[in-house]
Amino acid sequence: MWFFARDPVRDFPFELSPEPPEGGPPGPWVLHRGRKKATGSPVSIFVYDVKPGAEEQTQVAKAAFKRLKTLRHPNILAYIDGLETDKCLHVVTEAVTPLRIYLKARAEAGGLKELELSWGLHQIVKALSFLVNDCSLIHNNVCMAAVFVDRAGEWKLGGLDYMFSAQGNGGGPPLKGVPELEQYDPPELADGSGRAVREKWSADMWRLGCLIWEVFNGPLPRAAALRNPGKIPKSLVPHYCELVGANPKLRPNPARFLQNCRAPGGFMNNRFVETNLFLEEIQIKEPAEKQKFFQELSKSLDSFPEDFCRHKVLPQLLTAFEFGNAGAVVLTPLFKVGKFLSTEEYQQKIIPVVVKMFSSTDRAMRIRLLQQMEQFIQYLDEPTVNTQIFPHVVHGFLDTNPAIREQTVKSMLLLAPKLNEANLNVELMKHFARLQAKDEQGPIRCNTTVCLGKIGSYLSASTRHRVLTSAFSRATKDPFAPSRVAGVLGFAATHNLYSMSDCAHKILPVLCGLTVDPEKSVRDQAFKAIRSFLSKLESVSEDPTQLAEVEKDVHAASSPGMGGAAASWAGWAVTGVSSLTSKLIRAHPTAAPAETNVPQRPMPEGLPAPAPTTVPATPTTSGHWEIQEEDKDTEEDSSATDRWDDEDWGSLEQEAESVLAQQDDWSTGGQASRAGQTSNPGHKSPESDWSSWEAEGSWEQGWQEPSPLEPPPEGTRLASEYNWGGPEPSDKGDPFAALSARREAGAQPKLDSWGDDNWEGLETESRQAKAELARKKREERRREMEAKRAEKKAAKGPMKLGTRKLD
Repeated sequence: MWFFARDPVRDFPFELSPEPPEGGPPGPWVLHRGRKKATGSPVSIFVYDVKPGAEEQTQVAKAAFKRLKTLRHPNILAYIDGLETDKCLHVVTEAVTPLRIYLKARAEAGGLKELELSWGLHQIVKALSFLVNDCSLIHNNVCMAAVFVDRAGEWKLGGLDYMFSAQGNGGGPPLKGVPELEQYDPPELADGSGRAVREKWSADMWRLGCLIWEVFNGPLPRAAALRNPGKIPKSLVPHYCELVGANPKLRPNPARFLQNCRAPGGFMNNRFVETNLFLEEIQIKEPAEKQKFFQELSKSLDSFPEDFCRHKVLPQLLTAFEFGNAGAVVLTPLFKVGKFLSTEEYQQKIIPVVVKMFSSTDRAMRIRLLQQMEQFIQYLDEPTVNTQIFPHVVHGFLDTNPAIREQTVKSMLLLAPKLNEANLNVELMKHFARLQAKDEQGPIRCNTTVCLGKIGSYLSASTRHRVLTSAFSRATKDPFAPSRVAGVLGFAATHNLYSMSDCAHKILPVLCGLTVDPEKSVRDQAFKAIRSFLSKLESVSEDPTQLAEVEKDVHAASSPGMGGAAASWAGWAVTGVSSLTSKLIRAHPTAAPAETNVPQRPMPEGLPAPAPTTVPATPTTSGHWEIQEEDKDTEEDSSATDRWDDEDWGSLEQEAESVLAQQDDWSTGGQASRAGQTSNPGHKSPESDWSSWEAEGSWEQGWQEPSPLEPPPEGTRLASEYNWGGPEPSDKGDPFAALSARREAGAQPKLDSWGDDNWEGLETESRQAKAELARKKREERRREMEAKRAEKKAAKGPMKLGTRKLD
């Protein structure tokens, strides 16, 4: 029947590559590249064609087929499938390259490091130890031709054609009949004198010595060349000499040879070998050992081979996260290995893990993801960001840990270009409004203003018109001086997004108020911004035809190209190397005294320290928006910040080190806990209710104009008119120092809106008067209640113990 006439080679699930065969081992086998028909995964196929009159070679090939199929060890060539017919033998193994070809290719690319060679030889010796000590088998063919290398750089022992049992079962060693292989036989086999009693491993260890010589010096010309170690490392020479000694009895067992080379100062005693040995046993290691290993792994990856990192370290990292509960410690080495991957590999292997990590409730993992987002953001597509990542990231805005909130704000700079209309213009603006107005940490309010200025170009035209002016105006009234600087620079960075009418009626009045600010850095930036806006208005006044050109971006759609210009005026590094928070706090150590308990963050090794500066850089754009460099006074003032690294200030990121271990569930109770926190004394929270954000789910009410406040009754004194026990002004005080008390007491922004107009309703005096009046009423009410209680107590008289007064 036709069924029995089918060709088994054609039905074999693997096919040979059309490429010419590689230089295989000497003998009957020919090595071909191949692939699996179903999946296309690469394999290696050893092919032996049965020839008439070569029965002895056929038996050797069939014996090798059987041995390779039954032996399983990590350091022996891995058998996948096979085919045996009357005409041929096919043995399918993992994709490998002969060691001789591998060494030649690496030599052309710069050569192998001793680390790689030490681990490769370690694997071959370990395979020999398994055969001799565990299986009582003699390999009888250890040489360069019997060693193969997989895609991870792992050395595999093959060439099992001439293997025989050490116990004498099945007869003696088979005859090779191949001169290229017989040159590696030990001298005691060549002369046949049997001069000394030898161990079962003696011949294989001699051949191992020949292999070591060839690895470092090239092909072995003759046996006498073994006397000269050549390029063999000095730490390996003593152990090599034991292998090629004339007395076979003195040649060490493979296990003892490994032990000697792993001794302190030995050739195989290095970080690369230790890392590989740990990875081989990682499944049985304790969780604490795994944590320590992954923490130290990142430092060593730079010296490890690229193929090893991609094909051996990366799978272990993914497995450790998926099944081993390794947590956040795998992130740093994972992203470091990811640099070696192509875009397609990154999308397939790392992005699914990153998406899953964002849904984790582990705070340590969340903050590390946010800190290292710059390394993987380019591989995320917009649907993934909006549906699987952003919904989890926004929980960080409500977190009780300031480090989480700060990193969440910074991450928006990277996520904003990929957010859709609803997430960017509605959800994100809602959280930014809350942070800028209500957060008790001044640096976080400052960073929120900075981030808004950077992503302003991505907002829709209607959102820009409603949000930017109000948000930056609010920032200029913040009691934290760097926040006021950020508000001024926010106007500067987004100058092309305002109409001439807004510049004249909304922005300039706000900036003019800052010209008498208690802080000189705020006044300096305000004067520069005023000059720039006035220059812009003057140019349009001189030539009205320029109006359309100047206002071309006002009603335009989002313009991502402007993001680069915004990046020049204020910058904290997303990676956390130097943050605007740290610089501004150190430059203004008295701006928010209640926040001085933030721990200092150590500067990572190998990275340049940030330049000390009191304010962020000024924007540099085209047209009439050329802002001058810092003037002489600013340069003189900057000398006071030269020692900012010595101050006990730092980015809020470092608070995570002491808090994350105790606060595991970041997503539960975040907003409820924040609501009950005590506000910063220097940043009083008004009594306005922000619950409408969550209750109504509408952001439009958050940007409405503030209602004008009623004028205080006649005769009411302002809070600034009282002597609050502040320090006396010095003889050389700033002429604006008298305004400091009023600024600190009355500059707190209203929390329930980013209003657009009606600046008179937000004036400091009105709010101070209202607050002072409410305080007086409470004091009077308390005194009345105390007087009534005292009166009542005096009228009734003291009560006797044990009795009850009856009416």
